[in-house]
Amino acid sequence: MSKITEVAELVEKGKAKLVGAAVQAALDEGCDATEILNSMIDAMAVVGDKFKNGEIFVPEMLVAARAMKKGVDVLKPHLASGATGSMGKLIIATVAGDLHDIGKNLVAMMIESAGFEVIDLGVDVPASKVIECYRENPDVKVIALSALLTTTMPSLKDTVAALNAEDFRGNVKIMVGGAPITKEFADEIGADGYSEDAASAAVLAKALVA
Repeated sequence: MSKITEVAELVEKGKAKLVGAAVQAALDEGCDATEILNSMIDAMAVVGDKFKNGEIFVPEMLVAARAMKKGVDVLKPHLASGATGSMGKLIIATVAGDLHDIGKNLVAMMIESAGFEVIDLGVDVPASKVIECYRENPDVKVIALSALLTTTMPSLKDTVAALNAEDFRGNVKIMVGGAPITKEFADEIGADGYSEDAASAAVLAKALVA
């Protein structure tokens, strides 16, 4: 088995403790850093498909994403600057009034593994903070917002409305998600895209910047 295949398998199985050493071994053997990164991204795509098909669940997906992160940490110094953020910058936040972060963290890891540089604003984030962050990072391509409670759906609606009123709106895409959110609700509030889970969030983010 090649070292790159071994790295991909370890990511897929969520072997976080072993991935770093395997990535280092692949580098030591002369493997290309970008190739190693792409093998891990492909492994996460497999994990995402298994999740969608109900073969694995959120805990397994989180474990695989953590393993990928360990591998990326070893790779970063060896990658051409920008390779880990080759898809561009993305802001992610859970809206004001909502303190849930497991789903957001999983989405952030999946999106990062798809090649985005992720700016994570955390939970309970007011619209003004999202707008301020965009103004500080005008090269951001996507803003990802989550609401995990039916009671915070109005907050998501208000945040998207505030962003839609900004002069920079034409330069950025807005994607939304979270347990109570539907595609119909996303369309209704004026978002550009909706994803039902972390695996499809990474695919959606890439599609929005394509």
